[in-house]
Amino acid sequence: MKRTSITLAVLAAAAALSGGAHAQSNVQIYGLLDTGVDYSSDAKPGGGAMTRVSSGGMNTSRWGLRGTEDLGGGLKAVFQLEGGILMDTGAMDGTLFRRQANVGLEGRYGRLVLGRSFTSVYDTVIQFDPMGFAPFYSWATTGNATGPSKYGMTTGFDNMVKYSGSTGAFKYGVSYGFGEQTGSARDGAKIASAVSYSANGLGLMATWERVNGNTVVATGRRDQTTVYHLGGNYESGPFKFTLAGRNYRTESGKDATPDVKATTYWTGLAYKPVENVTLTGAIYYVDVKNVAAGKDADPIMYVARYRYAASKRTDLYATLAYAKAKHGQLVGLSRDDAGFGDSQRGFMLGIQHRF
Repeated sequence: MKRTSITLAVLAAAAALSGGAHAQSNVQIYGLLDTGVDYSSDAKPGGGAMTRVSSGGMNTSRWGLRGTEDLGGGLKAVFQLEGGILMDTGAMDGTLFRRQANVGLEGRYGRLVLGRSFTSVYDTVIQFDPMGFAPFYSWATTGNATGPSKYGMTTGFDNMVKYSGSTGAFKYGVSYGFGEQTGSARDGAKIASAVSYSANGLGLMATWERVNGNTVVATGRRDQTTVYHLGGNYESGPFKFTLAGRNYRTESGKDATPDVKATTYWTGLAYKPVENVTLTGAIYYVDVKNVAAGKDADPIMYVARYRYAASKRTDLYATLAYAKAKHGQLVGLSRDDAGFGDSQRGFMLGIQHRF
């Protein structure tokens, strides 16, 4: 009885606070919970298979707070706090608000925020990934976890100033992450820019990103990674076709160290035979460059997914994937989990709920 009384008191206080907050601003609690059972071959040393409960089959699980306050004259204050969740254990995926922690202003000329956020490149490229940035299985933002380099883009910046805007059918944005190093303002600095177009079923995008390392004392140079994307999609009736690619290059600040290079290509087709069913097929290929002869893995991955919308907020899905590398190099289906063979097969059944 005592515990029930305390619970009711807490709920009543929360309701009162919520009513007061909404009188001044709009604050929303939101989240996405995605988990399933997946099977992967060659998932441990010796080539053994593994079956487990995993978090994030179609999207990374997360929760957050976001809100706005009307400042008048078409201007409003905005904020967002968002953290990842590992649904298989209930643990945090990184630090508390590693995904988003920012505040800023939004008006007729666009949106400007300060703090931690996804980059302008990420915001754009994710719309051109047929698998929607699925941890299982997509290489649109980064390659598989097995190789010496993932050849991917940077999804988020710390210490960021980010602007995003739109004009007609065009969207554009630029993000700058301060390096905040004592040696040089350019050490650790990051910049990402993107533009996209969408009208009459056609979508196009182009992005550019530069990430600096710290100056190497012996050479006076720093590592410098440059990434750019080009892509497009076209939607007609129940079909949506996507074709995109990313070029990746890291120039080393050390002497006698070769550049790291690769080009990633992907394509996909989505088909909706009925309103609440989506069938998706995708292919991802990484053309590894500038490595010793016989060491270019050049991995390729084939993915097929069935997605059933049980309601507006709940989806059931089944995903099947296969990856293969050349020259006996290791490959894995996941961007987070290594594989222990030159091929890997995977299958996942899962559920996703949004609130």
